[in-house]
Formats: sequence, C-alpha cells, structure tokens
Amino acid sequence: MSPRPWFVGPDHARPAHALGPAELYSEIYPNLRVPLSMGSKMTAILFSLDHSISRCSSTMPPKKRSSDAGADTPPPAKLNRTDTDYSSMPLANGSQTKTGGKKWNFKITTWNVDGLRAWIKKNGLDFFTHEKPDVICLQETKCSEAKLPDEIKHLKGYSHQYWLAAQKEGYSGVALLSQTKPVAVTYGLQNKEMDDEGRVITAEFDSFFVVTTYVPNAGRKLVTLDKRMRWDPLLKAHLQALDAQKPVILCGDLNVAHLEIDLANPKTNKKSAGFTKEERDGFSDLLKEDFVDTFRHFYPDKEKCYTFWTYMMGARAKNVGWRLDYFVVSKRFVDSNICDNAIRSEVFGSDHCPSTLFLVK
Repeated sequence: MSPRPWFVGPDHARPAHALGPAELYSEIYPNLRVPLSMGSKMTAILFSLDHSISRCSSTMPPKKRSSDAGADTPPPAKLNRTDTDYSSMPLANGSQTKTGGKKWNFKITTWNVDGLRAWIKKNGLDFFTHEKPDVICLQETKCSEAKLPDEIKHLKGYSHQYWLAAQKEGYSGVALLSQTKPVAVTYGLQNKEMDDEGRVITAEFDSFFVVTTYVPNAGRKLVTLDKRMRWDPLLKAHLQALDAQKPVILCGDLNVAHLEIDLANPKTNKKSAGFTKEERDGFSDLLKEDFVDTFRHFYPDKEKCYTFWTYMMGARAKNVGWRLDYFVVSKRFVDSNICDNAIRSEVFGSDHCPSTLFLVK
C-alpha cells in the first residue's frame, strides 16, 4: 500500500481564504502535519487543537488535586479583534523627505475592504475621521455603483469619487475617493479580459499619477496563475507609459508577498498563491523598471509587518499574516517627495488593514 499523502503547506485561492481544516492548521501551525485523506473528519479534532496546541509541553503536567481546582485555569484562546481603538493609536506623523527635509502635506491610503457594504457595517468609515487621507483607494469593493450605500456616496469631504465595479456583481471592484478633484481619471488597462473585472483606476494629479489596483489572484492550486502572468506585463506597460509623463504612485492589493520577510510562514508557502516564484519574479521585474516598494525602502529589515490575515483560527490575533498591500512609487520621486509609509495594523473592519503614504505634493 502506498503511503498516505501528507500536507506540508497551504494551497489556496488567496492566503488561507478557502482552506479546509487540515490546510488551515498547517498555515497557523506550520510544524503540525495533518493527513489530507482524513478530510472533514478531522474538523472537530483540529478545532480542539486550536485551544490546546499552544500550551502543550514536552512533559506530562502533574495531576491536579481537588484542592487545586481553579488554581491553574488555562488562558483563553486568542481571538481576532473587530473594533478599532483610535484613541490608543498615534496617527500623527512628523516624517520628512530625505532630500530637503520637507514635511509631508498629503496622505494617500490604500485599503482592501473585502466587501464595501460589510466594511461600512463594521464601522470602516470611522477611519476617514481619524486618518483624514487626502486620497483613499479601496479594493474588493464587491459592489456596483447603483448599489452604493448612501453613507459612502455622501461622505463629507470626499465629493470626488470614482468607482469601477466588475461586470459580475459581488466580485472584485476598485474605487478612488479624493478631497480634491484630479486633473483626469481613466479606467482599466484597455484589456477586456482584465477590465471586465474592475481592477484599475488611474487618477492624474498636478505632480503625479495615482494608480489603484486589485491584482488577480493565482487561485487555489494555482489554477489562474497563467492569467496572473498575463496581467503583470499589462500593468507594467501601463505604469511605464505614465512614468514617461510624470511620477507614478501605484497602490493596492498586489496579491504577492515579495520577500520571505513579507509573510509569517515562507517555508510552507513556496507553492501557494501569492508566494510563487513566478509572482515574486513579476514584482521584482517591476521594481527593476525604476520603481520602489516604499515600505521596504523605509523599513528594509522590519519583520512581522503584514496587511492581510485570514479570519480563521485567530490568525490576526497570532499575527500569522502576509504583506500583500503596497505603495510602489517612481524611484525619482521617492527621496524628494515621499516621507513615510505606515501600515495601520491596528485598524479593523476587513481581513486587510489600511496602509498610508505620507508625501509632499
């Protein structure tokens, strides 16, 4: 009889979004080996493990005496937070440009909201009051313009709104909201396959372009990796054409963890969507065209800085995450105009957190 297949790393449509119980535990606990052949029968066992595995030791604890009851109560399992405490979060930033020491005067935020209507119900709009970005770019809105909630359509201070939904209702979609009116706004990459999914908005401002995007995912078992490979050169060509006119700020969910430092468990994810060699090489190729990953520019060695966590198994509470959301900026613009890039990991409302770029307009 041949040996049973053993699962040693997650294989999913987006990081841990659609995993079975065995796969999820391989993501949260990478040293735990679970036979896939046991399938759903493992569910109860695995969920029980979630409350006990972190407390296991190499030796058997001594038996409790009746007089010890309640004296050694195990700590509660870590749970993902759902509400944001803005009062404990420093949103001010005194950063300056490397060249000239100019203080920032413009903020751009990117946030994959994983469903606009659900995000609003989770108090996502509170973020505008506290962060006060000049421009905010949203991904995975999953909402046609006709179904936009009134709360967002009439959001104070953001009368300039640009929405691009997928033809398929409840799927993909991007948006750009601005306090000031852009010079011009365009939609898509002039490619029907990609543009039907509502993935790119480009806004021209006086001294730069802002491009917000939701990059196609390589899919569970990498079934759409070929599509992703068709996407990368299209986006790169679009950015290069813009960069020939004025500097570019690309932001959004790029669906790739570029470096091993950009996800919690790189060893078990070599063949997972978002961390394949092909996707990482595609991102490297973009950077070679004189573009800069601003977070790694300012924080080249900073660890455990993620922007996405699955909702399952307390991943966010354990900080088992991926850095999938980026600002990628024209190299010539970085030292003179970019001051900082802050990941707002303590802001809740989605399985992603927002990220904010501080710059001199």
